[in-house]
Amino acid sequence: MNRKFAIVSAVVLIALVSATLFFTFRLITKPASGREFYVGVEFAYGDQFSQVKALVDKVKDFTNLIVLGPPALSFNRTALDQSVDYIYNSGLHFIVLFTTSNMYNQSNGYPENSSIFDWMTNATAKYGSQFLGVYRFDEPGGNQLDNGPSRLVFDNSSYDQVSQEYVSGLSLLINYYLAHGAPKVFTSDYGLEWFDYKANYTAVFGEFVGNQSKPRIIAQVRGAADSYGKDWGIIINWKYNQAPYLEPGHDMYNDLSMAYNAGGKYAIIFSYSSPNTTDYGTLAPEHFEALQNFWSKINKRPESFIPIKAEVAYVIPRDYGFGYRSQTDTIWGLFPNDTLSSKIYDDTVFLQSLYDSHLNIICNDPQLISPTLNNYRQIYYWNQTIP
Repeated sequence: MNRKFAIVSAVVLIALVSATLFFTFRLITKPASGREFYVGVEFAYGDQFSQVKALVDKVKDFTNLIVLGPPALSFNRTALDQSVDYIYNSGLHFIVLFTTSNMYNQSNGYPENSSIFDWMTNATAKYGSQFLGVYRFDEPGGNQLDNGPSRLVFDNSSYDQVSQEYVSGLSLLINYYLAHGAPKVFTSDYGLEWFDYKANYTAVFGEFVGNQSKPRIIAQVRGAADSYGKDWGIIINWKYNQAPYLEPGHDMYNDLSMAYNAGGKYAIIFSYSSPNTTDYGTLAPEHFEALQNFWSKINKRPESFIPIKAEVAYVIPRDYGFGYRSQTDTIWGLFPNDTLSSKIYDDTVFLQSLYDSHLNIICNDPQLISPTLNNYRQIYYWNQTIP
């Protein structure tokens, strides 16, 4: 009897140790360097739990974050709950995109007299730190710059007035979510990141999109995040308007490495549905390989990454909502380019050629500028001559 008891006890002990080791491994957030870093995929090509499950099974061994992007998925309470349960049990962290709160009601599975804010509160209690927060209001700055359907400001009275209206309108939304159950609130953007942070986003994911300069995107989003004492990240978006849509795998690996070296906390691949895509949206085998190689390196050889510190600042006027995509880009989407536009654009291009990803772009905000400038060894201003 004692021998049988000993054998059974040993088996149980081994099982418990194995389970503990498994969950400890799956819940790793920090690479071997001890740095907190999230790398993963935004699911944006379906509304079925089976599709989420397939993606999670594909990437769970070399990522630690899933962003659930389609509003249609969150409208289906059953599919949403199944998806986050599966993500959680796979040891991954997750962010959920929600749209207008009154869209969530009994017709799509939300109990009577409840809301998505109740769902968020319950999710925080159930999933703990693996529920990172809510993605709310996609590309607010981009919408403003390009006169999109969700732009916040229409009045073009003055730069400072538009700045105030943009920040106040956006902050009402963000702060409401933070006060009603969202642990953090995120967005991604391709412009006006400074003002997104001023409105109180927890973190903004700068978009690597098209042929836009990636060091400049980092300079904008990191410059704002550092000034406001916030985190930042990047999201790798479309490269082409047709298949294969995403950049090649080796470029994706380099972009992930660039964001990690530059001090980002999040690196996400945006995968969505278009003609001629795979079962995983626009993600192809070469992209999964890039993710796997990157994950392996940050966990097994983190010392091989060389930090890229922000040592140089370029300071622009306080309320200057410029798009940076060309000399003739708009200001706030409401004003044509002015006498400063071409100079600021040319200055940025020149400084990037000198300093690459060591450059930050910041605004001349009197509440932030003095302590912020102490962090840089070299500072340039919009109103000085730059060779």
